[in-house]
Amino acid sequence: MFIPRTLQRTLHRLIRTYPVLAITGPRQSGKTTLLRKQFPEYKYVSLENPDIRERAEEDPNSFLKKYDRHVIFDEVQRTPHLFSYIQTKIDEDQTMGQFILSGSQNFLLLQSIQQSLAGRVAMLKLLPFSMPELEAALLLSPDWESATIKGFYPPIFGREMSPADFYPHYVETYLERDVRNLIQIKDLSPFRQFLKRCAGHAGQLLNLSELARDCGISPPTAKAWLSVLESSFILFTISPYFTNFNKRLIKRPKLYFYDTGLLCHLLGITSEAELDTYYQRGNIFENLIIAELHKRRLHQGQQPAFHFFQDSNKNEIDILSEKAGRLYIAEIKATRTPTARHFKPLEKFRKTAPLPIAKASLIYGGEEAFEHKGIHVLPWKSCKLF
Repeated sequence: MFIPRTLQRTLHRLIRTYPVLAITGPRQSGKTTLLRKQFPEYKYVSLENPDIRERAEEDPNSFLKKYDRHVIFDEVQRTPHLFSYIQTKIDEDQTMGQFILSGSQNFLLLQSIQQSLAGRVAMLKLLPFSMPELEAALLLSPDWESATIKGFYPPIFGREMSPADFYPHYVETYLERDVRNLIQIKDLSPFRQFLKRCAGHAGQLLNLSELARDCGISPPTAKAWLSVLESSFILFTISPYFTNFNKRLIKRPKLYFYDTGLLCHLLGITSEAELDTYYQRGNIFENLIIAELHKRRLHQGQQPAFHFFQDSNKNEIDILSEKAGRLYIAEIKATRTPTARHFKPLEKFRKTAPLPIAKASLIYGGEEAFEHKGIHVLPWKSCKLF
């Protein structure tokens, strides 16, 4: 069963205005399925296949003569030298939509594109399913706890795999195939420990020195490994919002995982009962919502521009975005019954904000949408900032 993706509209638009489309995202986020569904007339070539990759490496000119137009090159970062030949081809022929490139290692793909195809390619990202995509297919879990543990990777829905079967194999495949390739590490145990430590810091301020110390590695190594996790779409960070406030502001970013199913697996959370009693339950809910908002922007072909606000007095706004000189702000709370204290950070920030507040929201774990003193109260399924 194919579940329609939001990114399809963007793909349809951009294939007519760029000679090359490039789509990246984590392994098994549905890139191949989407591209083959969206562009059935295109030839599909997987460069994961060693025989095909060998032909591309030995004689790229002949290879591109065979696949000269309307072709999808999957896992194209495996043959980086091919990019310069693609550049020559599209410089000679400016026809739109000639090549579609797909890869799961954003760093390697982006590096090759910047060297050879800058200005000739539209870069897009496909992440696991968003809530609206699953809801339209009647597959979204009824409560946020079960949705969080299940996660959003397509095989869990298309193949009806249980999270307990999917995530352990996913992590091992990622470590063996991607991490080894990116950092040429012999013993994966320290990296595996680092990944789990990052999960323990989800929804919190990033402290690289602490992570490094806990894992017995140097801070530069921790920074490099964090970049690997970011470039392979395991996690991301959002930066604090800096203003001209006469206050001491927090300057460290916050850490989030793209998929909460993977996050819960790394934390050893396998049931709603375990999640309900987990001491950082609120951080996991915050991760769920911020990852969802992040996905929605990327699936619309736009870059997320989200921040958080926090000062040394613990005044905090979970997520905000500045647009056209106005601020959109939201607090994120796992509770199903918001009380006055949940609204206080928003009410306080509205009085001292450096720019006009266009919209203030409380995103919570319940089901009903309503308004409270000018603050939009939104259920988790309908989370939005703008």
